[in-house]
Amino acid sequence: RPHSHPRHPGAHTMLPLLLLLLATAHGLEKVPYSPTLAKLSLGGLTTTSTFVLEQPRCVFTTLQDSAVIWLVVAVPEAVPNFNNSVGPGTPERAFQGFPTTAPAYMTLNTTLLNYPCTKPHGDIMVLRVGSETSCIRDETRPTCNGPLPGPGPYRVKFLALEGSEPVAETAWSEPITLRTARPPGSILVMGSGHSAGMIAITSILSILFAILLAGLVAMLVFSGSDACGGSSTFSKPEAVTVQRYNTHHVYDQPAARL
Repeated sequence: RPHSHPRHPGAHTMLPLLLLLLATAHGLEKVPYSPTLAKLSLGGLTTTSTFVLEQPRCVFTTLQDSAVIWLVVAVPEAVPNFNNSVGPGTPERAFQGFPTTAPAYMTLNTTLLNYPCTKPHGDIMVLRVGSETSCIRDETRPTCNGPLPGPGPYRVKFLALEGSEPVAETAWSEPITLRTARPPGSILVMGSGHSAGMIAITSILSILFAILLAGLVAMLVFSGSDACGGSSTFSKPEAVTVQRYNTHHVYDQPAARL
């Protein structure tokens, strides 16, 4: 057409570039940080149902104060296809369904104010995962920080949300394996070598104690019999003396008067 203007040759390439820039502006920030177990010399860093993490202090430096940081706990199989758009509180992210119907759950939500760069002197800044027991079966609390259901392994990461929009995430941690409770039978088998020695020592001490006890009993019996014999020998002369005195006193006096 005579009044139409031909399109610029680069018009077709500008639209994808604008879309790419828009996606980048609203994209998810990858924070170069991996959650790790606490490095402090604390007891119980891992138990049969809990583990202790370092707090992500001074990690999310570009976020707004309104951002909420969540801890994501997942089985290793859920990591490759994890969807950040599935938010906390949904059935796919509920603790009560972990790990059967929910391969990952979200818990321990807080703001940046609780993860400052400065650390108060003397304070221990850690996160204990699995410390709540009151909400294990409470489906009204899908973000429960409940005990882990088994030894794992588990992998965790921190995910920051602005409202319902994911804005930043850390890398996934290395697999974390919890302690395994020993069954009573295995404890006896493992300690069988020491138990045999202890049994032998206990048997010898028991025999010696029995011999000593028998000697004490025999000593008490013999000393008791001697005491009884001495008292009977002493009582006989006393009885005879009284009998003689009565006889002399009763019968001799009238004879004297006559």
